Amino acid sequence: MSVRTVTVTDRASFVLAENPGIMTLDGTNTWILREPGATRSVVVDPGPSDDDHLQAVLAAAGEVGLVLFTHRHLDHTEALERLVELTGAPARSIDPEFSRGAEPLTDGETIDVDGLSIEVLATPGHTTDSTCFLLGAEASLLSGDTILGRGTTVIAHPDGVLGPYLDSLAHVRELVEEGLVERILPGHGPVIGSPAEVVDFYLEHRAERLDQVRAAVEAGATTAREVVETVYRDVDESLWGAAELSVAAQLDHLRA
Repeated sequence: MSVRTVTVTDRASFVLAENPGIMTLDGTNTWILREPGATRSVVVDPGPSDDDHLQAVLAAAGEVGLVLFTHRHLDHTEALERLVELTGAPARSIDPEFSRGAEPLTDGETIDVDGLSIEVLATPGHTTDSTCFLLGAEASLLSGDTILGRGTTVIAHPDGVLGPYLDSLAHVRELVEEGLVERILPGHGPVIGSPAEVVDFYLEHRAERLDQVRAAVEAGATTAREVVETVYRDVDESLWGAAELSVAAQLDHLRA
């Protein structure tokens, strides 16, 4: 697979990283945001520290005014130091560990870069620092790994927590109902043009899995692995490791 840039809207395009896999789907989507006519861009989730990928990002981004992160996982953050070195741009994340030359992000704040307005939405669950970015001018939501373009995401226990994740999904659903989100720009997979349908599926899927986990425990399962072997019998075993993380988060949720 070759590195490629895809234009999605007047303000948003992405460069697909060459890191496909079970957890990353087609690869990490590094988003490039720019107000039409503006000089500087915003890079979201620079992805792996791969020179070909970074050169493609820089070619598409031009002058970078800011780097943002949706969450701390390596497939989104590994290129942080290299991109800051190449561009001199500040970097911001809810997690101070991934902020450089600027304050960490805060929930609800609005960022402006040459007329591009980005609202920061804390959406913990996949990780404690998971964040979405709303482009209000076009009703686009950058979802990171909170909502994927295909399939469902992992609640990455112990950092990921199910209760806050369900609250985050409910918040996104409210934004959709209010007409503030018409498309979702995910960290992995294709763009989502029917956000209500997808968010409803996520909520239904989580409720169904939680019922299955509860039933497995009542039937005698005592560990996350034992639950996975029961609940995920019809899922490829290559995915069981990821499933075990989510089940551990569900078990914690049920014990709370």
